Amino acid sequence: VQLQASGGGLVQVGGSLRLSCTASGRTFSSYGTAWFRQAPGKERGFVAAIKWNGGNTYYADPVKGRFTISRDNAKNTVYLQMNSLKPEDTAVYYCAARTGYEVPSTPIPYEYWGQGTLVTVSS
Repeated sequence: VQLQASGGGLVQVGGSLRLSCTASGRTFSSYGTAWFRQAPGKERGFVAAIKWNGGNTYYADPVKGRFTISRDNAKNTVYLQMNSLKPEDTAVYYCAARTGYEVPSTPIPYEYWGQGTLVTVSS
């Protein structure tokens, strides 16, 4: 499966962005999906994840209450709605997918990765 991330850009503090991750090549509905992010000089870190059926979602503490992950399997797309953005949210955001029921918060188990989309939050 190939993943294409989009929706990044420059936004002011307190603003919002919606990232999209669109899959092609295979039916996306059987894949657990997550968003990770990587700021300059830092390791890639977990942001949010959603199981294949959309029934379970998980968030990193720094984004709880501000970010929402969702999916539309009919469109082969997973979304990350980001509200109340802060400068520390600035990073390249990557979507990732894996077969299986679980959606770990570490990058290694994910088999497929998108190319990343840059989010810059200016103060």
